[in-house]
Amino acid sequence: MRSDAIKKGLERVPHRALLHATGLGRKDLERPFIGIATSFTDLIPGHVGMRDLERFIERGVCYGGGAPFLFGVPGICDGIAMGHLGMCYPLALRELVADIIETVCNAHQLDGIICLTNCDKITPGMLMGVARINIPAIVVTAGPMLSGRFNKRKLAFVHDTFEAMARAKNGDISKEELSCLELEACPGQGSCQGLYTANTMACLTETLGMSLPGCGTALAGSAKKRRIAQASGERIVDLIRKDIKPRDIITKESLENAITVDMALGGSSNTVLHLMSIAHETGINLELKTFDKISKLVPHITNIEPAGEHFMEDIEYSGGIPAVLKRLKSKLNNTLNVNGQKTFEIAENATIFDQDVIRPLNAAYHKQGGIAILYGNLAPNGAVVKQSGVSAKMMKFSGRAKVFNREEEALQAIMNNKIKKGDCIVIRYEGPAGGPGMREMLAPTAAIVGLGLSDDVALITDGRFSGGTKGPCIGHISPEASAGGPIAIIRDGDTINIDIVNRKLELKLSQEEIARRFKNWKPVEPKIKTGYLSRYARLVSSADKGAILE
Repeated sequence: MRSDAIKKGLERVPHRALLHATGLGRKDLERPFIGIATSFTDLIPGHVGMRDLERFIERGVCYGGGAPFLFGVPGICDGIAMGHLGMCYPLALRELVADIIETVCNAHQLDGIICLTNCDKITPGMLMGVARINIPAIVVTAGPMLSGRFNKRKLAFVHDTFEAMARAKNGDISKEELSCLELEACPGQGSCQGLYTANTMACLTETLGMSLPGCGTALAGSAKKRRIAQASGERIVDLIRKDIKPRDIITKESLENAITVDMALGGSSNTVLHLMSIAHETGINLELKTFDKISKLVPHITNIEPAGEHFMEDIEYSGGIPAVLKRLKSKLNNTLNVNGQKTFEIAENATIFDQDVIRPLNAAYHKQGGIAILYGNLAPNGAVVKQSGVSAKMMKFSGRAKVFNREEEALQAIMNNKIKKGDCIVIRYEGPAGGPGMREMLAPTAAIVGLGLSDDVALITDGRFSGGTKGPCIGHISPEASAGGPIAIIRDGDTINIDIVNRKLELKLSQEEIARRFKNWKPVEPKIKTGYLSRYARLVSSADKGAILE
């Protein structure tokens, strides 16, 4: 076993003494050492229930014949971090999580690891970490939150909080109703109820084969989630004995499966960054254009919040990700799951309980997948849009630029009614390095929707969007402004042409005018000059490469 390096031989007497000091007996030293990396915290709704799941994972590890060791991983709630300095940190956290997995597992020579996770950047960070160290691993995501209730209506976090703020300002709902929504929109533990980044990544982790079947949509607090946690603990010992490692499971083919399911679900645009970063850790070259290639071949077959009417609980009760795999079987590769089954076997054994929640391919909500990649003189290296959240009217749009160098400036203009029909909001210097941390723009986009402007106004940025974003919002514009991308030289009143159908994003200026403006351009001063974010900004790559640290 790998852990023999710290527990076998005469020269390891001091090591064994320290291990015995933790309470281990001699028989425990004969067992495989299993790390349980838990991101439990009281700060995040998606993570507050993890203490319970830790117990069941531990129980499973012991039943399987392993010795379990819990260690902590930090977590950030993107929703709480949204709209202020805090949003510079979540994407940067992803790299810290991967580094912690590498550091603890290698320092203690663990034989295998269970990753207990749930929210937006923590799940991909853990996947990056286990792909990097390549020891047997299973991921347990803690599950989606149930929908809230108000006046017989289902509630979801983004629609009934972020968008509700603008509706209240507009006089469409009362202060009393807003207060009720604030209390009821998030009724308890779990990741927010729609296909935001946390739930999208949970579904894709299962699709990749790194979670047991059913894990991605099993609801937070459910007995099913407890059983999956325990079964994962037992199964990790088998993976060690059979020497099955993450790079046996995370392959080019399984990454293509994950993209296929992502497109069919209409998931968060953040998955582009995360799947590319996971691929990077395995040594696989996953290009941005692959997402668009698959999107054109895979129909959008679910209609889930924030762009649709269904919730994650509806996907779960309709058969979960196994049912989605069943529907998509003809478009998938037959890859391995940590439970020992292959994708086709999982799909064949699944049942689709609701034909409207998970539609047939020939009755899809949209003919193409959820994400599109745009190119043009405004985004030479590409930009990303969640096209499943864009109305047919706004698939082509020409607007007047309203330029802002910070998210807060744009939000203030929106809330003060300074944005008019036909405007194209430009938020720049919010990219991976310029942000730093590539902040999510959920607050401005939700305000646009709440004010009823989503079919009249577009927003483009070198930052990114929450999985909760809907409407013509184009992010990940590369190169970013701080790297001298064309977004840096846009001026108020310039015409911006968006053509999602033909994958175009153009600034209506001649090449001569663009060159002339660049002669007088200087990058803005870094917003943060000390601490972790300063180091992150100096090392991070562009969004079209996954915003990895180089």
